[in-house]
Amino acid sequence: MYRYLDDADLILHAGDVVVAEVLDELGGFAPVRAVLGNNDVELAGLLPPTRLFSVEGVRIAMIHDSGPSTGRAARMRRRFPDADLVVFGHSHVPWDTVGLDGQLLLNPGSPTERRAQPHHTMATLDVEDGKVVDHALQVV
Repeated sequence: MYRYLDDADLILHAGDVVVAEVLDELGGFAPVRAVLGNNDVELAGLLPPTRLFSVEGVRIAMIHDSGPSTGRAARMRRRFPDADLVVFGHSHVPWDTVGLDGQLLLNPGSPTERRAQPHHTMATLDVEDGKVVDHALQVV
């Protein structure tokens, strides 16, 4: 995991940070943007439930729980109509797909709690000139 963080310009955390020290540790690598997860009792009031921002002209939305996979693309397009990319978490199931109208839907999985997944994962993104030029799920 750390080999990817060493080169990061920005770290996105899709919730379930659990303890504030994780944000401090990640912040030692790059600025962090995070959303509140259902296990973030200690961080309630400190992290927002959603975020909307732009990086290099790419409009990014973040939410912890995007709901069931069935209907997710339409639900995320309705919830974040202007987002080019929606980053979400909750299930810990890695998900990297293009939804409605080209909206990228990305769940990085988890580098620490893989649950029923075969591997710990995270995602990397490269953005420039208003476009996501590369995105990939990484086994860590």
